[in-house]
Amino acid sequence: MKEISCKLLVIGAGPGGYVCAIRAGQLGVDTVIVEAGKPGGTCLNVGCIPSKALIHAAEEFEKVAHMAGGKSPLGISVTAPVLDLARTVAWKDGIVSRLNSGVAGLLKKAGVKTVQGWATFRDGKTVEVETETGSQVIRAETIVIATGSAPVELSFLPFGGPVISSTEALALSEVPKKLAVVGGGYIGLELGMAFAKMGAEVTVVEALPRVLAQYDSELTGPVVKRLAALGIEVMTGAKAKGLSTKGDALLVETSDGKSGKVAADKILVTVGRKPVTEGWGLEQIDLDTAGKFIRIDDQCRTSMRGVFAIGDVTGEPMLAHRAMAQGEMVAEIVAGHKRNWDKRSIPAVCFTDPELVTAGLSPEEAKGQGEVKIGMFPFAANGRAMTKLGEDGFVRVVARADNHLVLGIQAVGQGVSELSAAFGLALEMGARLEDIAGTIHAHPTQGEGFQEAALKALGHALHI
Repeated sequence: MKEISCKLLVIGAGPGGYVCAIRAGQLGVDTVIVEAGKPGGTCLNVGCIPSKALIHAAEEFEKVAHMAGGKSPLGISVTAPVLDLARTVAWKDGIVSRLNSGVAGLLKKAGVKTVQGWATFRDGKTVEVETETGSQVIRAETIVIATGSAPVELSFLPFGGPVISSTEALALSEVPKKLAVVGGGYIGLELGMAFAKMGAEVTVVEALPRVLAQYDSELTGPVVKRLAALGIEVMTGAKAKGLSTKGDALLVETSDGKSGKVAADKILVTVGRKPVTEGWGLEQIDLDTAGKFIRIDDQCRTSMRGVFAIGDVTGEPMLAHRAMAQGEMVAEIVAGHKRNWDKRSIPAVCFTDPELVTAGLSPEEAKGQGEVKIGMFPFAANGRAMTKLGEDGFVRVVARADNHLVLGIQAVGQGVSELSAAFGLALEMGARLEDIAGTIHAHPTQGEGFQEAALKALGHALHI
């Protein structure tokens, strides 16, 4: 049995794990990373990247289909388009493959040793990895757990056959004629809207009174409007109950207690994600937990000395960039640096149509801390948004009333994901309304909406 000794062992090569390993390698820390699958984790292989590729393809197809119907205000007419989803998926897979290779190359460049296989804890300093060539024991001074998360499976709708998770949805070779989506959160709506644009008849079943319940209704209004425009039926206050006997429909119970069926070729279950904590032998080290997640302190230390945990396995927000920030910090702590990470602003993006961005506190959360000023600027008054047919949406800024410190920023609109960096920077730097209002924003851009929202909060917006 082979044995390896190192200063740092990272278990899991997702966004948090590989960034942690790369940064540690850069700092001269003897590092080993273990991954059972391909480098990049859920985000790169079956999450963030492939879903955005599919969403982009769907958007392009819908644009052309709209032009073919003679409905384009741009004066463009084309013949009816045809979508070959198998080719689309092959293109998506090509992007993922290139990024896989890129991550592997970066790990190698940083001097990190990669071990392919499944790791199991023996104790707090030792793991055993099952590789293709046999077992390998790795002993480390410090271990980082970055095992990520997986889709939640419903006991009455187990994955298999017509019931799929987001992973299978991203690998379909043809567009389902009828698609039922269980769960009206960001994953369900992102993929549901994409398949609707590609021609599927989509029904969303959500148990709560409204979709995207983690966002306020003012922010989600344009998305709900777009769902209707795409012909997506949204059943709120409705619970999925199981699969029909023939396997061709989703059984549901509506808010008034009545039973019904939603005809479906595929049933996409998107009711959340759970931490991957089983199968790693974590019972051997008995870490403290917070619910299903591994409990950590503000520097990602677990209850066991020398063991850190980062990313989705540690709880919400389950975002790749949060994991990356944690991974970078932990690597620097292991290298002997004094580090913390700033949690004031972890922007979250929902890639629906239109897109949603939130950073910092929501208006309600901010009001809970005292009196606030809120400024909102509609894209209907923004020249660049108008030229992109993206007038539905707005930018909103929330600040303290006394000193104008910005507490939160939200936006909904076409392409607003690209504003998330500006929002995050403003919060991280402790910007006041005057700072944003006094910053010259390029014209014509949608970013002007950020400046105008700050001006509105100050009482003197220029273009509304």
